[in-house]
Amino acid sequence: MKLSTNGQKALKTIHIFTAACWAVGGFTMCLMYFMKQGVTDGGELYGINRSLHFIDSYIVVIFGAIGCLITGFIYSMFTNWGFFKHRWLTFKWVVTISAILFGTFYLGVWEKNMLHISGNMGLAALSDPAYLYNQRMNLIFGSIQNGIIIFTIYVSVFKPWKKK
Repeated sequence: MKLSTNGQKALKTIHIFTAACWAVGGFTMCLMYFMKQGVTDGGELYGINRSLHFIDSYIVVIFGAIGCLITGFIYSMFTNWGFFKHRWLTFKWVVTISAILFGTFYLGVWEKNMLHISGNMGLAALSDPAYLYNQRMNLIFGSIQNGIIIFTIYVSVFKPWKKK
């Protein structure tokens, strides 16, 4: 069973929307780290980390990453694109699954650690080695992952690799 033309267009709309949530949400999270410069109150620091957690949990992960995975699966099952028919599709599957796993087991853990530490320590978290480590890892690897996701959007649009 294949999707109709209108079904494919609707699916493409949802897929683009979820990819935008993932990429823009990740980009926003990276920029929000710079809001911590000049913070003078523990509540403000916790609020920034709480906002990061909200964006990560509800926009980046639920709408973005999971949405891309589900719509990509539907695309592969119910259109002629398939799962691994083209190298660029294989690349997208590898990136999507790897990014979800890395985000779940590393980025998300670092982000939650920052939330808990800032909630417990307030402004003193900015001098806590564990907080600083989690923040540095999340910023570095979150930026790298977001760059890869944006590159994957480029690959999706330009489809640079020929059919296998």
